Formats: sequence, C-alpha cells, structure tokens
Amino acid sequence: MTEAPMTMPNPSLPAEAEIVERIQESGSIYTLRLRMTDQARHAAYTFAPGQFNMVYLQGIGEVPISIVSDPEDDTVLDHTIRAVGRVTRGLEQLGAGQRVGIRGPFGRGWPLDQACGRDVVLITGGLGCAPLVSVINYVVKRRERFGRLVILQGVKHTDDLIWHERYMAWAKLPDTQVLLAADIAGQGWPHHVGLVTELIDRARFDRDNAIAMMCGPERMMQACAEALLARNMATENLWLSMERNMHCGVGHCGHCQLGPHFVCRDGPVFNYTELAPLLGVRGF
Repeated sequence: MTEAPMTMPNPSLPAEAEIVERIQESGSIYTLRLRMTDQARHAAYTFAPGQFNMVYLQGIGEVPISIVSDPEDDTVLDHTIRAVGRVTRGLEQLGAGQRVGIRGPFGRGWPLDQACGRDVVLITGGLGCAPLVSVINYVVKRRERFGRLVILQGVKHTDDLIWHERYMAWAKLPDTQVLLAADIAGQGWPHHVGLVTELIDRARFDRDNAIAMMCGPERMMQACAEALLARNMATENLWLSMERNMHCGVGHCGHCQLGPHFVCRDGPVFNYTELAPLLGVRGF
C-alpha cells in the first residue's frame, strides 16, 4: 500500500496558533510567542530570518509581522509588534492561552549565506530592529561563521529603545560593536544624540569584506546606503527590508507594489541595486 503524499498547507488559510507567552517590551510594543496547535504543522514549519507571517485576529483582520526568533528554535515563533492600528491594538489585548491565526512564512529573507566569512553591519531605526533581531540571534549563535558584527540602532526618543539589555549584552561579545543613537535624549542617556547615519563613520568594519543590512524608515535607509557608498562599499553588498501595505502575502492583491516588485513576494528584503531607482520617488 503506497503512502499518500503530504499536502502543502493552503497559503490563504491561517493555521491556529496559541499564545505561549506575551512580553511587554515598552509602552506600545509587545512580543507574542506563538506555537501552532497542530503539532505536525508546527514541527514542519521553517523560515529564514527576514521573512514574515500574516498574523490573524478573528473578526478584525490580519497584519504582516516579522519573525524575530531563531530559525532553529522549534519551540515558539516570536513576533514583536507595535500597537498602531485596529489589528495590532486587538492583538495587544490578548494573553497566554488565547488563539490567533498565522499564515506564512512569506517573502525573501536576508542573504545570510552571502554573509558567511564577512563582517556583518546591521543598521536599524525605530522598531526596524525587529526584522534584524533574527539576524543578530542567528550570527551570535553561529559566531564562528562570520567576521565582525556591527550593530547600529537609532530611535526618535530614548524611551523608544527596546531591548536595551540585549544591546548591552551583545556589546560585550567578541568582535562586536554596538552603537546607539537617539534624536531626543532623555536624562542619563550615555549614547550618541542625533541620527543613526552619524554613527556610520564610527563603525569599524572591513569595507571590502562586509555586507550591510538595513531596516527602518525609508529615508533613513536611503541616507545610510549613501553613507556606506561614500565609504566605498559596493552596491551589491547593501540590503534593505522594505515596508508596504501587505494584505495577501503572495503578490496577488497588488497593495504592496513597489515599482515592478511586490514587497510581500519579491521582498521584503531587496538588494540596493534593485531599489536605487525607486527610493525617494513619490508614489513608489
């Protein structure tokens, strides 16, 4: 008797997931640690750092959320979320034991294979740190595969910085540099006051053997890319994670179109060479 082939999950249908733990990161930012209730489906789930899930709240809707856990952690799927809209504010009210739906993973992740043996420069702004936290976790757990790790994080106000303890722990690791900046500094802020782009000149890495990954506001990423190019980094070594209004996750609805690309399908991670003609262009 032949065994029936395994059927792939329908990408349009969410899988039920239980909230294992809810962590309040700051006043408006929280992390949901999720586990699919179907054990076989959870065990078969794989993703790459930089990919995202569509997180569904019954009766309200769904939103794209980056997966911030390590891809080899098969216990839970971590999603860090800012409460800014109807769905994210609804998810904010949930706690351990309650259920949501997830679809995914979707999109193209970070080029970690290309990063092996090279310095890794990570530049983030605001909650843009979430899509790159998975990269930090990945590199830290596989430290021998990579060169220097340089982490630059900028926030509007010092109160917006989440995971401060993690940044301080990462800064103590060998061959690791952490630089933090805030546009507006609160009392006792010991780091740079100003834009994250101003930290690039202080970053120590081999420009000829480095890869840079950026996430955050589009203007910030464009400015950082230009600053890295001014340090003679090659354009093909610059990578950006883009944000658009993603509804379907599979490139069908067209809401996330960026020039010839669909961010949900062709991104959210793009090489700078793909985006250079589109950055800063109104309507794109």
